[in-house]
Amino acid sequence: MTAVEEKRTRLISGPGMLLVWFYGVMVVGAVSRSAVQISTEFDHAPLAYSLSAVAGLVYGFITYSLVRGGETARKAALVCCAAELVGVLVVGTWTLVEPSAFPDATVWSDYGMGYLFIPVLLPLTAMYWLRKARGDQPG
Repeated sequence: MTAVEEKRTRLISGPGMLLVWFYGVMVVGAVSRSAVQISTEFDHAPLAYSLSAVAGLVYGFITYSLVRGGETARKAALVCCAAELVGVLVVGTWTLVEPSAFPDATVWSDYGMGYLFIPVLLPLTAMYWLRKARGDQPG
């Protein structure tokens, strides 16, 4: 195994594989939900459905970065997880403060309550893992 291959496998070893699985599930959930909602009832809650689509894209990018591995992908995933957390906190707070802005829920509504709070817990867990994985990288 070359050094590049070894670096790329480090992010998905152990707990990293569980993160890939959770992010993969969230990709499927957010993208499929938003695709159906945008294509059938976009006029009802365009902001909510658009935010769910953005969440799906963010989850997809993080999943790809974790699978790709390497230091550049780790840094990109770390930045994206931080942005994801900010999004969850902003949208979660916004849905509680101004519920009329969201006639329908987003993936990040109420801090991800409809998804068992996974949207708020996942980026925290991923950022911890990605920071820990930095020490596992050679060089």
